Amino acid sequence: MSALQGLRVIDSATLFAGPTAATMLGDFGAEVIKIEHPIKGDPVRQHGYSKEGVSLWWAMLARNKRTLALNLGSADGAKLLLDLIEATHVFIENFRPGVLERWGIGPEVLLARNPKLIIVRVTGFGQFGPYANRAGFGTLAESMSGFAAMTGEPGGPPTLPPFGLADGIAALAISQAILTALFAQKNELSEAFGKGQVIDLAIIEPILAILGPQPTVYDQLGIVQPRTGNRSVNTSPRNTYLTRDKKWVAISTSAQSIAERVMHLVGHPEVIQEDWFKEGRTRAAHADVLDKYVGDWIAEQSLVEVISAFEEAQAAVAPIYDMSDIFKDPQFQALNTITTVADPRLGPIRMQNVMYRMSLTPGEIKWTGRDKGADTREILTKELGLSGTEIEDLKHRAVIFESE
Repeated sequence: MSALQGLRVIDSATLFAGPTAATMLGDFGAEVIKIEHPIKGDPVRQHGYSKEGVSLWWAMLARNKRTLALNLGSADGAKLLLDLIEATHVFIENFRPGVLERWGIGPEVLLARNPKLIIVRVTGFGQFGPYANRAGFGTLAESMSGFAAMTGEPGGPPTLPPFGLADGIAALAISQAILTALFAQKNELSEAFGKGQVIDLAIIEPILAILGPQPTVYDQLGIVQPRTGNRSVNTSPRNTYLTRDKKWVAISTSAQSIAERVMHLVGHPEVIQEDWFKEGRTRAAHADVLDKYVGDWIAEQSLVEVISAFEEAQAAVAPIYDMSDIFKDPQFQALNTITTVADPRLGPIRMQNVMYRMSLTPGEIKWTGRDKGADTREILTKELGLSGTEIEDLKHRAVIFESE
């Protein structure tokens, strides 16, 4: 039995935080129904790379989800959603504030139909405040959270990540929030015992939450963290370094003992006696000196020699990988981090495995992202009891769509 078997989730969100959270729940056994527009489909189907007309992003993001093509903006579509909600535990949406209410399926209506429903509302800026109705994407959250301002080289422009970082962090927060709400629902000591509730998640907040003590540092000391490239304001040596065979490695010396081992390794134990070497922040003030010592030594070694020497010294080092390196790495292979899944159109394809291993209730990828409306008829007939005639009428009026 999977950890979340019996949990039913309706995912009506798009791009990318809400759907990613639903994928995470589906990986561990939740029954996820993906609702997408019957004509437009989910935008991820046209996002990024594709092969033979198959979106590779969709194949990964929509895995373990059944697909229902349903126009929630129509009266009949809204009614069908309300019927499905009766047997649903979690509903995830990311429409702009007020859209669901305009369609007659706002939280009050949903909770009236199912008082135990957990409703997750994902937006860029939250359900209230002066920016609530702005379009919101992860890029804006990366910009406004303080992340971009401190990322990049000193004197250079702020740097945005080349992937959906804020959305991914928000997805982790959403999945945690859902499980927290479900636990509260079962907890007799909680005000939410036996009740549903609304989760308001603004994508600008989770990424800010993981920036460490920076808000407190600013509040108490007025310090705004500058851009430092690959260096850290908290410790040194910490950087990327080029080996003799033109491979990049990264090292970390957050622990004082590791910093001392590194300096012994690179042939400069004398700096350990300096007063400034005794704390990470004061070491960071002397990063030019430490980076030269470390960089000069690494530049004379091959990648294999660097990794071997650091491991023998029990110091922290890692090669800087691209995706081709990850596919070949024996540790990732041992963990099955990149796994193979059968796709009906492309055959075996590789993708990230479930995020963590559980000893009794492991996760599983059962299938890749399915065609638009692949499960529309099954869901509407088996779960809502619609007849073939009713389904054909809904199809004719573009309320629903089913794949051939």
